[in-house]
Amino acid sequence: MSMATRPLPVLPDPVADYDQRRVALGYLSEAWAEARFDGIDNDCLAQASLFTAFAEFVSTYGEDAAARYAEALPARIRNGEFSLAQAKQ
Repeated sequence: MSMATRPLPVLPDPVADYDQRRVALGYLSEAWAEARFDGIDNDCLAQASLFTAFAEFVSTYGEDAAARYAEALPARIRNGEFSLAQAKQ
């Protein structure tokens, strides 16, 4: 197959990707709130969410790639990437 007949790869649209993540976070926030309303503990929800997320990473990208992603998490956590702004009282 020559270069002229190969289809160009479709690159993800950064805006669409951002919008999908924002909408996905909205769905997860609603599910979290509903589970809390039903009496599920925050820690239990967090652990189940992490398990589900990493199971999806492994399924999609493989164990090695998921492990490399996880190796970067301690630094990101320490840098505050996952800290919610605390309201000053």
